[in-house]
Amino acid sequence: MPDPRFYEALPAASLGELATLTKARLSDEADSGRMIGSVASLGRAAAQDVTFCANVRHAPALAASAAGACFLPSAQAHEAPPGCATLITSLPQAAYAAAAVRLCRPRGMTPGAPMVDPTAQLEDGVTIHPGAVIGPGAQIGRGTTIGAGACIGPGVAIGRDCLIGPRAVVVFALLGDRVLIHGGAVVGEPGFGATAGPTGIVDVPQLGRVILQDGVTVGANSCIDRGAFDDTVVGENTKIDNLVQIAHNVIIGRNCLLAAHTGISGSTVIGDGCMLGGRVGIADHIIIGAGARLAAAAGVMKDVPAGETWGGTPARPISRWMRETAWLSRLAKRRPGAEDRT
Repeated sequence: MPDPRFYEALPAASLGELATLTKARLSDEADSGRMIGSVASLGRAAAQDVTFCANVRHAPALAASAAGACFLPSAQAHEAPPGCATLITSLPQAAYAAAAVRLCRPRGMTPGAPMVDPTAQLEDGVTIHPGAVIGPGAQIGRGTTIGAGACIGPGVAIGRDCLIGPRAVVVFALLGDRVLIHGGAVVGEPGFGATAGPTGIVDVPQLGRVILQDGVTVGANSCIDRGAFDDTVVGENTKIDNLVQIAHNVIIGRNCLLAAHTGISGSTVIGDGCMLGGRVGIADHIIIGAGARLAAAAGVMKDVPAGETWGGTPARPISRWMRETAWLSRLAKRRPGAEDRT
C-alpha cells in the first residue's frame, strides 16, 4: 500500500472487476471473487496487491514476487509464481494504471480550509510568511521558515531549521533537518510516467515519495519528481543548483554537487561524493559510482565507475575524450582549405 499520509485507499476490488475494468482475461484457475486491496511494484507486492510485468527481462522479479495478482502478456503467463492470479493483457502497464486509479487516490487540499489547515502540526518557532498554504496532516519542525506563497501538501513532514522559499511547492515528501528549498522549486510532483493505452497514451499514477535527507539544498526552479512506486531519495548534504531536473526513483548519495541545467532520468543511482557539471544529462537506469565526476554538458549513456572523470557525448573517460577532441581538431586543420579559427 502506498504511504497513507499521501494516498487514500479506496474500497477493494475483486479480480473479476479488475478484469472487466481493464479488459484483461483472468486465468481460468483464478477466483474471480478474490479481493485485491492495492497496487504495488513487483518487488514490493504482497498477497493483497496487484502488480504488472511487461518485459521478459523482469522475469526473475516476477518469479520471486509475492503478488496476489499480476497483469501479464500472454507469452509470460506461465512465468507467474504459484498463488499469483494472472490477468492476461497486451497492455500490462496501462492495465496497472487503471487498477491504480481504482484502488487508491492521492490526498489533496481540503476545499475551503484555512491557509494553514487545523490538522497541521507546527512546532514552536515556525515562521509562515503571507500567502503560504499548509495542507492537512503536515508536520513542520522548530525553526523552519515557510516563504510567501509556498505550498506544503497534505502529510508532508519537514524537519527543523529548514527554509522553504517563496512559491516553492513541497508535496508527497519527507524532509530532514536544515533542508533549503529555494524559491520556485517543486518537490514531489508526479514523474514522467506514461504508457501506451488502448486508445492512446495514458498517464501511469506515481505512487511514491521524495525523501530529502538532512542538509540538502535544492536550487530555485529545480524539480524533483516523486517515485513511481519506490522513493526518489537525495542523501545528506547534497547540493542541487538552480534549474535541475531529477526524475522519479532516482537515488542520489551524500555530499554530491549538481550544477545548473543537469537532467537525471528515472531510476538512476548516483553514489556518494559525485560532482556533476552544468548541463549534464544522464539516461535512465544508469549507475554513477561514488566519487565520479562528470564534465559540463556530458551525455551519460552507460554506467560510470567509481572515482572516474568522464566528459563528452556520449560520455567516456576524460583523457580519452580530450585525446579524441584534439585529434579531430588537428585533422580538421589538415583538410585542404580549412581555416584555423582558434
